[in-house]
Amino acid sequence: MSMTVTVKLFAAFQEAYKVSELILHLQPQTPVSAILDQCIQEHPELEKWRNVTGFAINLEFVTPDTEIQEGDEVVLIPPVSGG
Repeated sequence: MSMTVTVKLFAAFQEAYKVSELILHLQPQTPVSAILDQCIQEHPELEKWRNVTGFAINLEFVTPDTEIQEGDEVVLIPPVSGG
């Protein structure tokens, strides 16, 4: 049994995948950090962002160990700069 989630991509993640979002099918009780792990596995150049990427589920910041639920919208939040 799997669940479907939408992953919104920005900055380096969007550049690596060449799309603004992914639809993933994951197992229940998957932590949000597993999405980052999968992205790095598929695009090793993203490894440098591992320790500085934040997570949000359904527009709320969450910790890396927060479990994803069916239908969630996940955002990987890379560091931003500007002024």
